[in-house]
Amino acid sequence: MYVNRVGVLGWVFLLCVVGGEAGHVQAAEIKLDTKRGDAMIAAYFKSQVSALEKANDLTQFKTLKDWEKVRGRYRAELFDMLGLSPLPKKTPLKAKVVGSVTREDIVVEKIHFQSQPGLYVTANLYRPKEMKGRAPAILYVCGHGRVKIGGVAYGNKVHYQHHGAWFARHGYVCLTIDSLQLGEIEATHHGTYRYNMWWWNARGYSPAGVEAWNCIRALDYLETRKEVDKARIGVTGRSGGGAYSWWIAALDDRIKAAVPVAGITDLRNHVVDGVVEGHCDCMFVVNTRRWDYAKVAALVAPRALLISNTDKDSIFPLDGVVRVHRQVRHIYDLYGKGKSFGLHITEGPHKDTQNLRVHAFNWMNRHLKGEDPLIDKPAVKFFKPQELKVFAELPKDERNTKIHEYFVAEAGRPSIPTDETGWKAMREKWMAALKRDSFGGFPKSDGALKLKKAFDVTKEGVRFAGYDFESQSEIWLRLYVAHGEKVEKPNLVVLNVLDEKGWVEFLKIYRGVFAEALKEEVTVKSDVKEFERHGRMFKNTKWVMAYLAPRGIGPTVWDQSLKKQTQHRRRFMLLGQTLDGMRVYDVKRGTQAIRKIRGLREAALWLQGERYAAGIALYASLLEKDIKRLDLWGLPTSHRIGPIFLNVSKYLDMPAAVAMAAERSNVRIYTEHGSAWDYVRGVGKALNWPKKKFQVRKPTIKEGK
Repeated sequence: MYVNRVGVLGWVFLLCVVGGEAGHVQAAEIKLDTKRGDAMIAAYFKSQVSALEKANDLTQFKTLKDWEKVRGRYRAELFDMLGLSPLPKKTPLKAKVVGSVTREDIVVEKIHFQSQPGLYVTANLYRPKEMKGRAPAILYVCGHGRVKIGGVAYGNKVHYQHHGAWFARHGYVCLTIDSLQLGEIEATHHGTYRYNMWWWNARGYSPAGVEAWNCIRALDYLETRKEVDKARIGVTGRSGGGAYSWWIAALDDRIKAAVPVAGITDLRNHVVDGVVEGHCDCMFVVNTRRWDYAKVAALVAPRALLISNTDKDSIFPLDGVVRVHRQVRHIYDLYGKGKSFGLHITEGPHKDTQNLRVHAFNWMNRHLKGEDPLIDKPAVKFFKPQELKVFAELPKDERNTKIHEYFVAEAGRPSIPTDETGWKAMREKWMAALKRDSFGGFPKSDGALKLKKAFDVTKEGVRFAGYDFESQSEIWLRLYVAHGEKVEKPNLVVLNVLDEKGWVEFLKIYRGVFAEALKEEVTVKSDVKEFERHGRMFKNTKWVMAYLAPRGIGPTVWDQSLKKQTQHRRRFMLLGQTLDGMRVYDVKRGTQAIRKIRGLREAALWLQGERYAAGIALYASLLEKDIKRLDLWGLPTSHRIGPIFLNVSKYLDMPAAVAMAAERSNVRIYTEHGSAWDYVRGVGKALNWPKKKFQVRKPTIKEGK
């Protein structure tokens, strides 16, 4: 069991311990009170959002020159957060018109092109039947409008066909493209939301990036059409299409007029008010730079932009939309382009209403045609789904369904350095990337710990104390410390980083004797024999065992329902963090707390953990000084398994992190799969590390010396 190892690890020559895999913790074993954790995490999210609102306040730009100085950098950051830096190579589109259909005065072409080799975009191009010269063009990007009949997907372009038809009937060329999700080739937007693909965060991947790239290539395609006036291109779409309208309008100056409909609100709505829970992953960048969403909208300035929404939209609430508008209006005023920026609110729910469409049509007429005629024709659907389908048979070389595996490249296996100079360059590059792109959501500076003793009890020869400290604003954690009652000057402190199972094992050991100090409401049965083993260890050594459950575990556990766990993790990403990443920060702060406790400051400090908590301990050791040793049980071999930190897989994987740690601390990995750590051995050999620097051991420790 885990704490068998944790409690005695390092004393294996003096005490016999039986190892083995930690058993699955049944829900019935422990009943957790989540009130404190729920209140804590809610307060934390509010605090973080307030800080980011202040940092992202666009009114801080007092002159247009001030804004123009940073605008290019902001656009580059947006490309990066969409997984588009470096920008993918613009390969041949291989566009094909596979058929057309005519109705009244419009022609609809059925088209597909490849935005990357094997990444197919299915589209319908609407144009007037009779044309004189080049016409303004509209890129219409679809929201989630499933059209599937008899198991056959027709694409959400079919659901939104009335928009393209209206534009064509009024003198526009309109290219309506399917999104990745709900297209004719059915891929996914729901990696973290539904399928537990948290490695998307570690890869720096969001389907929003694919949608943005497909829009960029759609503009490339429109520019090839002889019917299109390249100087007059607009974009619109609603819901998911509203979001994609923001991405392309912010990224690409070829867009001259934009009407994102029900596609934006602010961080406060998403994180504090819970709006994120109604959205799939395609609605969000990987928020590495910790933006609020008005910054995206501001990048459209000074081009024509109409923000359009309904007043009862539950997933794009009116208050957040108005706050975004207020911020962005300031930037348009700096340009002296107030007439090119508008806010349109109409009555209704989250729905494609006629009132929303009319204002979008008016806006495009004014800014792409210089006209303002009466809108006297409604937008209506003319075609059956079967008439608009592009593929008779889906292409066998499609990569749409697996594009999340390819779109953002992961780091390959690093080379083994040939000398110290080469190793230093690699290590410094990795550490810079981690601090910038993975742990950029950490506080800029460590605040006061506000350390205070919660209890101090001695029973059966064991002194057991608890210390509360503030890891960061609103996050209060408890550090537990145990040692022999006669120990005054310990020579070793072992900080055990606990995951959910580790917390239960910790309670099993100590709660039987220290029930009053451990007031958590639990039904777990005490492990008397394990406590006795610990007692013997404490009697015969000058060791201190410290235990820390990072945020969301143990005393600070929050709602354990799958939905709430998922949505809280998504909230962290919107704040430019991950839950695992902030747990690394908690451990970092826990080591600082140990150094503040009288009697523990001079002792050697070890860290250890199991499963993903081993990874948390590993990375904490890279960010804090004077960690003498790491003992890591069942450490995941890849960040695809965990722990999850933003963008980490773009730069390195677990073996590289272990190699960096082994340079600073002695590392012991307990695993049955020793070959996974051959890279670390290779680095050690190349740099002539002593054998004690890095060792791989079997997880089962047998009786004996």
